[in-house]
Amino acid sequence: MTGSAAPRSGCDTLRQLLLLSGLRRIFLHRYAVDCSIGVHAFERSGPQRMLIDIDPYVRPRPAGEADAIDTVLDYDFLREEVAALACSRHFELQETLLEAIAGICLAKPAVLAARVSTEKPDVYPDCAAVGVELFVTREGLGLPAEFLPNGG
Repeated sequence: MTGSAAPRSGCDTLRQLLLLSGLRRIFLHRYAVDCSIGVHAFERSGPQRMLIDIDPYVRPRPAGEADAIDTVLDYDFLREEVAALACSRHFELQETLLEAIAGICLAKPAVLAARVSTEKPDVYPDCAAVGVELFVTREGLGLPAEFLPNGG
């Protein structure tokens, strides 16, 4: 499409709204974990590689705070808890894993919203990946209803 911008997804617009409202996005992208996941017999023969993107949204730390890890959300917890979750059992569906990862994010009081996606890059030879994405927010975040699940 020459001369026109690509259409924006609802997730892109929501991300912009959150950033414009003063929140800060922390991200862990293309995190590779081995996970027992899938409904097909060929997926049950052993763990398969999953690529996970996680974007928690938090309030920025107050100006003048010390240059110290305890003044921010330490994203190491994401790597540790997601790795533990991924190897904890067999998941039939990516959606189940995705929802559990979103729950890990919202279990931290500092996280006000999160975007999570999972991909299986090796499951089919004729596509780059198959995956799912989810955006979750805390109640009362003040986002327009059209951006929230089921209209708010």
